[in-house]
Amino acid sequence: MPATPTSPLVVPPGPGFDSQQFRSALGMFATGVTIVTARAPDGSLVGLTANSFNSVSLSPPLVLWSLGQKAGSMPVFSRGSHYAINILAADQKELSQRFATRDIDRFAGVAWREGAGGAPVLDGVAAVFECANRSQYEEGDHVIFVGEVESCSWREGAQPLIFHGGRYYTELPL
Repeated sequence: MPATPTSPLVVPPGPGFDSQQFRSALGMFATGVTIVTARAPDGSLVGLTANSFNSVSLSPPLVLWSLGQKAGSMPVFSRGSHYAINILAADQKELSQRFATRDIDRFAGVAWREGAGGAPVLDGVAAVFECANRSQYEEGDHVIFVGEVESCSWREGAQPLIFHGGRYYTELPL
């Protein structure tokens, strides 16, 4: 098979790189899109869009995600007992954008059911992991949350919502 031409790598000038250059390089890694949800001690619902999700272990079943230390929802997630990681389906781009928007009621008009520890499980997602808040690690400007999966479910045949290079995709670009 003949080799296909590729673009040369972008190499930042100078001895290092800045945070925007780092972010651009990270954007070349395609990820799924999640909404992480929890219930605050006062009963209010909290949720945010995140693509920093990964599996950790099959036995015990562990997953991780991370949140900026200065996030307004940090107290709820760091002190709460449970959260749900909702893996978005290809048709849920608007829901992803809604949960990334500040100063709105993110749950207004959104269908959900109560999951483990009261964490909201969103309707129509491709998969969900209902987690006990097992451990947390401060690293750089984020906190890494490790969740012990108490329950998981998925929709057979669901297509995932994908984020790559600062854009959403309903299938991977070729």
